[in-house]
Amino acid sequence: MTQPGSSAPSRESGDFIARWQRVARRIRVPLGFLTAALYLFDLYRRAPQPLAIAWSVVLVLPGLWLRAYAAGYVKKNRELTQTGPYAYTRNPLYLGSTLIAAGFAVALLSWPVALVLAAGFAAIYIPVIASEERFLRATFPAFDAYCRRVPRLIPRLTPASQSGTSSSSGNFSFSLYLQHREYNASIGAALLYLSLLFLRPAVGVIVTGLR
Repeated sequence: MTQPGSSAPSRESGDFIARWQRVARRIRVPLGFLTAALYLFDLYRRAPQPLAIAWSVVLVLPGLWLRAYAAGYVKKNRELTQTGPYAYTRNPLYLGSTLIAAGFAVALLSWPVALVLAAGFAAIYIPVIASEERFLRATFPAFDAYCRRVPRLIPRLTPASQSGTSSSSGNFSFSLYLQHREYNASIGAALLYLSLLFLRPAVGVIVTGLR
């Protein structure tokens, strides 16, 4: 039962989340440009280390796989997905993005890029996750029970038991993967690796040719 006066803090909390999300939307593009500028500066300043690039794959590939795996299960706004990777973590897509970003920070061996990425992810994903959880809690009665079984981001070691899920939601769907256009993440990662390997030599050739 709701206690008298308990709705005011809830509204204040909701308003704070909404304000934070509006700020996150405004700073998302500038943060992206700042990260790209730092990335290009570090790439110009010193050549990437092959060993660092190789180690980055250990983070990037699992991140891409996790995002692709999750995209084949989630049915946004239609049902509460609790199967596949969602039986281990409530936010496998964001966890995958975090792994990918961490991998490219390792590839560059750049603390400035790593710090900007960490700040950007905190500033953008925290309000997004809070807003999405508020929507899911209001839309799906089983969400609170799901939260008690499955952690928000760091995955559990074994899959949680399922509650109120249909049999059709228990299998990976390639059509959902295509519908969510998750292949764009792999294309973006491939382009970033190509830039790590070839952008600096290509710029050097162009600069030499202009002299």
